[in-house]
Amino acid sequence: MKRVFMIVLDSTGIGEMPDAAAFGDAGSNTLKSAAKSEKLDMPNMKQMGLFNIEGVDWTEGTAAPTGAYARMAEASQGKDTTTGHWEMAGIISKNPMPTYPQGFPKEVMEEFERQTGRGTLVNLPYSGTEVINRYGDEMVATGKLIVYTSADSVFQIAAHEEVVPPEQLYEYCRIARRILQGEHAVGRVIARPFIGADGNYTRTPRRHDFSLEPTGTTILDQILEAGQSVLAVGKIKDIFAGRGISEFVYTENNAEGIERTLEYMDRDFEGLCFTNLVDCDMIYGHRRDIDGYAAALTYFDHKLPEIMAKLRPEDMLIMTADHGCDPGYVRTTDHTREYVPFVAYGKPVPARDFGTRDTFADIGATVLKYLGIERRIAGTPIF
Repeated sequence: MKRVFMIVLDSTGIGEMPDAAAFGDAGSNTLKSAAKSEKLDMPNMKQMGLFNIEGVDWTEGTAAPTGAYARMAEASQGKDTTTGHWEMAGIISKNPMPTYPQGFPKEVMEEFERQTGRGTLVNLPYSGTEVINRYGDEMVATGKLIVYTSADSVFQIAAHEEVVPPEQLYEYCRIARRILQGEHAVGRVIARPFIGADGNYTRTPRRHDFSLEPTGTTILDQILEAGQSVLAVGKIKDIFAGRGISEFVYTENNAEGIERTLEYMDRDFEGLCFTNLVDCDMIYGHRRDIDGYAAALTYFDHKLPEIMAKLRPEDMLIMTADHGCDPGYVRTTDHTREYVPFVAYGKPVPARDFGTRDTFADIGATVLKYLGIERRIAGTPIF
């Protein structure tokens, strides 16, 4: 019974891609920045080969890696969660999803306000924590929704939970998702509920993403069609708009994501368990918190022995990322255009260096090959 456990350490890039300057990200390197903190300690991924990956030249690797490892280049034109996950699942997005550095056009906002019956505030790119503290009082007083975006293809709606309950906020997001199609088909509409008072507000764990449906066949579709299971942990269900998933569980943080994955490891199934651990990106990367980022990676690495102990003889463990979000990068608080790591471990995995790959889609191709499914996606199996 073959099982693949694929864990995305959200935003853990390992160095700028050749075209990073075109994205405004020249010199970015997420893992290198995290390594500047005394809180980074990753002995288990180091032993598997993380620091032996091509281009990781700021620290020493290990003499005898126990896993397969490679550096993955993104072939898609983007640096966001949706684009990155879709590519590792087999879809290369040659055309970037629309972004709105000047805010969303008048016709979009007017239609959104008409259908929701609420006014809006801001409509500009903003840091999520900054925008609620700056406009939270006005939102509470007027009931107007805080709408903002970022360098990514996102339409984000923030509202105080006592003014707009989360379920109502989710319905507003569904309205926005129906409006944002065609030329304005952003990758994600994101609900950003918050709590607090008097200019001191914090976001709650009840965030919810409403993604565009994948534009082509993914490994999730193919695995499900083959009669195998696709178990989704964290925001995976949202990223793929619920498609190609047999069972899912949402999580509030990395710790819960790891625990839910460990629980799935105790289950008998054939197929894929796909986990996203979002804390590095959402909590530490965007807030440029180097120590926090390093501590989150350390927490995951120190839980790895527990994960490894549950691997069965035919299990494969894959760890990767979807983009960068360099906590030491001061030019922007957005994602960064970087290579990402590929580290695989388990009895079926050859322990060696697989160099630099041309696309994240090679990960999906590897999964399908191992599960014995003829692939209809982009990419070439790594081994």
